[in-house]
Amino acid sequence: MTLRIGARRSLAAAVAAATATVLLAACVSTPSDPVALPPLHGGFDYQIGGAYEPPAGAKIVSRDRTSAPAPGLYNICYVNAFQAQPGDEDDWEPDLLLRTADGEIVYDKDWDEAVLDLRTAGKRERIAAKVNAWIDGCAAKGYQAVEPDNLDTYERFPTYLDADQATSFAGLLSAHAHAKGLAVGQKNTVDLAGARDETGFDFAVTEECATFDECGEFADAFEDRVLVVEYTAKGLAKACSGWGDRLSIVRRDHDVLPAGGSGHVRQTC
Repeated sequence: MTLRIGARRSLAAAVAAATATVLLAACVSTPSDPVALPPLHGGFDYQIGGAYEPPAGAKIVSRDRTSAPAPGLYNICYVNAFQAQPGDEDDWEPDLLLRTADGEIVYDKDWDEAVLDLRTAGKRERIAAKVNAWIDGCAAKGYQAVEPDNLDTYERFPTYLDADQATSFAGLLSAHAHAKGLAVGQKNTVDLAGARDETGFDFAVTEECATFDECGEFADAFEDRVLVVEYTAKGLAKACSGWGDRLSIVRRDHDVLPAGGSGHVRQTC
């Protein structure tokens, strides 16, 4: 489980192949049959740090893919899609881990996670195959949607990655999720909120959009179907003041601890 707290910010044949992949993702990322979307302005709980009994009023819950969905609610399945989980480097083929010119693995040191190499169409497809198997597991468990995390990896490692690679990869995941009947949520990265035709995202899950003055852009791009997580009292107050009558808003503790434990925080507007 990875928590992103305020995370912000060729040859002709090869070019043709990469372009074809992007176009294919754009064409197939929209579901042929409508998928179930999270209810507008519904009570929300963010449980990716550990599942627990949803509180009264919650209609939407996000949980890690290793957890079971909450009966009777709209369930979102969290997957770490753009980076490897801590210590899971050996679960990936070596060439799918992003490396420096010296061959060293590139890490997101804040979370001790190896970054995945999205720089070629072939690698994106191979990485997507693995992540899509996790998405299959979400569908089999009964989730209604999936939340692929770390879309913003390219912003933290611009020497290696770019937005086009991220949108192309996201399109591959969305196309697969839609084929399984799942909606797909964009995690953070307001700069890509207007790229829904390419990414295929259906709604947004944002961390600290009020704190960073991004809620309006997400609300416009996703027609208010936005789930807001704030981590401070000030952030919650700002979110509720500006968007409390339109968006789904919750304050959680930084470690998103399960209810009943010391340090657990959950507040709403």
